[in-house]
Amino acid sequence: MTKLLDEAVEAVRRLPSDDQDDIARAIMQLAGSNASAPIVLSPEERVAIARSKAAADRGEFATDAQVRAVWAKHGL
Repeated sequence: MTKLLDEAVEAVRRLPSDDQDDIARAIMQLAGSNASAPIVLSPEERVAIARSKAAADRGEFATDAQVRAVWAKHGL
């Protein structure tokens, strides 16, 4: 394991178990493993996705300045 991957795993260990499972599924998918089960969306998540798709269809996207502000807020 590389040093960077080892550091990432250590950081993930400090997260709540649900977040750890989400990250594990993403890693497994990126690594080409088909072992992870599909994620079942809640009704609220389905509604949120539908709203997002409708906004995209209308061409409603965040400006570059809005995206940079969110990134800065989260230290990215």
